[in-house]
Amino acid sequence: MALVRKGSRHIIVDGITYRWRVRHRPTYAQALCGTPMTFAVEPAEKPGRTLVVATQHPHPGAWLSMTPPASVTPAIVSVAIREALTQGWTPESPGSAHHMKL
Repeated sequence: MALVRKGSRHIIVDGITYRWRVRHRPTYAQALCGTPMTFAVEPAEKPGRTLVVATQHPHPGAWLSMTPPASVTPAIVSVAIREALTQGWTPESPGSAHHMKL
């Protein structure tokens, strides 16, 4: 699964450049606050296995949210990348997405 280039941002973690992106519009489940906001990360130069990170916060576009939305910052993304690497995420190898909760 390749990450869409439009709207993605670059981040450098431990000398490796990654691209990351939060979905602009929420999915139907995210809009109903059934699932949390997620973001995706992959290596910038040679896309391989994508990392999908679920946060604890609702998507900003959620219709029924009673809690204020939180932003995904580069600091949060770098923490998620480092944690996923310790959990066994191999971004350079092909395969299905690696899912984790933050």
